[in-house]
Amino acid sequence: MSEPEIVRTIDAEQLAQSAASRLAKLIVSAETEGRDFHLVLTGGGVGIRTLAALRDEALACGMKWSHVHLWWGDERFLPEGDPERNETQAREALIADIDIPAHQVHPMPSSDGTDHAEAERAATTYSQALAVAARGKGPVPEFDVCLLGLGPDAHVASLFPGLPGVHEDEAAVVAVHDSPKPPPTRISLTLCAIGTARQVWVLAAGESKAEAVRLGLSNASVDRAPVAGARGAERTVFWLDQAASAQL
Repeated sequence: MSEPEIVRTIDAEQLAQSAASRLAKLIVSAETEGRDFHLVLTGGGVGIRTLAALRDEALACGMKWSHVHLWWGDERFLPEGDPERNETQAREALIADIDIPAHQVHPMPSSDGTDHAEAERAATTYSQALAVAARGKGPVPEFDVCLLGLGPDAHVASLFPGLPGVHEDEAAVVAVHDSPKPPPTRISLTLCAIGTARQVWVLAAGESKAEAVRLGLSNASVDRAPVAGARGAERTVFWLDQAASAQL
């Protein structure tokens, strides 16, 4: 696992723009190298702002998306199109305005889909989709960047302190029940799946995230602070505004 780096910005807007700019450069580089780019999306306020900034950056420079695959780190297990779903928000902020092949957008299953409102089956379905994309090279494709939001309780994706999902070390995707943040049922990548990403980027803005950031950069247990276990294979970057970095 890589040691975390810190990028400080003035506010959430600058954070989103800076992260999007670097992300766009990586996507363009992958195209130049003739390889696919696998990006894991996140939700949340600053996460969606980053996706909107990426859209603007891409449209301004004519960036191509034919080599990009979009995945999700977690999802609220709600009906398709529900405004609270990360997928719905990402489509509005980014996907609806870019020319990406539909079969390269890989949303997590919805509660009204073919898995018949069973979160465990939905998690298995997404695990299978990841394994197919990996083409026999592992349980998940080689994620280039995994974006993660950060909760005030130090959760990432839908891995919450004290819930069993933080200790899952075999499955790539788990069903989450009794989430302390509504809705109670969710689907999430596990820390072992997140850890396969070349780069893990934690996006955090606001004073309410400062303690979680401090814990995430310490040796806190994943039971107390799941973000402390979110590390990329090559790089881990904490993108922070001034308020979120106040306790460092």
